[in-house]
Amino acid sequence: MSAVLSSRSIPVRKALSFSKNRLENLGIKVYIHYNIAGYPSNIPLIVSDEGYGKNEYIETTRPLVIVTAPGPGSGKMATCLSQLYHEHKRGIHAGYAKFETFPIWNLPLKHPVNLAYEAATADLNDVNMIDPFHLEAYGETTVNYNRDVEVFPVLNTIFEKIYGKSPYKSPTDMGVNMAGNCICDDEACREASGQEIIRRYYAALNDLLKGTCSEEPAQKIELLMNQAGVTIQDRKVVAAALNRAQETQSPAAALELPDGRIITGKTSNLLGASAALLLNVLKELAGLGHELHIISPEAIEPIQKLKVDYLKSRNPRLHTDEVLIALSTSAAANEDARLALEQLPKLHGCQAHTSVMLSDVDIKTFQKLGVQLTCESVYESGHGYY
Repeated sequence: MSAVLSSRSIPVRKALSFSKNRLENLGIKVYIHYNIAGYPSNIPLIVSDEGYGKNEYIETTRPLVIVTAPGPGSGKMATCLSQLYHEHKRGIHAGYAKFETFPIWNLPLKHPVNLAYEAATADLNDVNMIDPFHLEAYGETTVNYNRDVEVFPVLNTIFEKIYGKSPYKSPTDMGVNMAGNCICDDEACREASGQEIIRRYYAALNDLLKGTCSEEPAQKIELLMNQAGVTIQDRKVVAAALNRAQETQSPAAALELPDGRIITGKTSNLLGASAALLLNVLKELAGLGHELHIISPEAIEPIQKLKVDYLKSRNPRLHTDEVLIALSTSAAANEDARLALEQLPKLHGCQAHTSVMLSDVDIKTFQKLGVQLTCESVYESGHGYY
């Protein structure tokens, strides 16, 4: 395993020195790439011994090397191009191809799958577009996105400088994605994509409420919802959760099972709405009566006392992780609790919605269970917690 670290400024270089030592102590080979003035437009400098040539050459032993990184703008392409420069200088004929899952090049521009990609990258302001270079070269309409299309002339020139001739005529040419050919149920993909766009919309609204993003992502996703022909009403658990909250005048939650059944949970003195929802769903899946207590109130009260009296929490109600621990403890002596606990794997892929924002603890619990959760962008009123 190898890692490439990019050095761009003095503070960054100090951090890189620490990271380099730490990675090397873990037995990972580390190579340093340096900042190139005017990158990526200063091509004469980039394709020279003072540009790519200054970077450390990465020694490889396999004919196929995969370069991966945490996300966009992390240096994957620059690492590959730098390596091509070094390989070429050593007389090694190396090539480069890009696996970009989305947008899917051979689906229509406004196909819900491609619109869902735009929703997922709304904070990056990625825009799907027809690849003009591919259309000119082959007379074929394909889909790409703005960043690849904008950088292609520069990338093409870099290839020409390294090889004398570019192997690609368009950004689509560089891709090896065949996901579009694997779709066997287009209607299912359209439905799933519409749901993904709605989930992204709620996530953007939540981030806006928390102050971690601007209004633009939510506004963009709202436009994408219109293009995809979906609304929040198409997410069945939304209405179920909001109706339950209206009935009880307190936070509520709803979850849709794979067979279409919708289960709800309400806030009580002992449990938060999401914790109550989990217990109700598990009882439903286990075929147990709704009124059956699979965790006795006597088992919950000591946990509340621990939270409030000793850990100084302002929220006495059990979170989802706490109620699952209580259920696990009860399962040792209670057959119904054991049966309910065994239903947890069935929650994977289910849809859920809550009428208020949840705590990070509850959100992470749903994520670990594989539940696709959305929340209304409102804090629980009248409390200092949510």
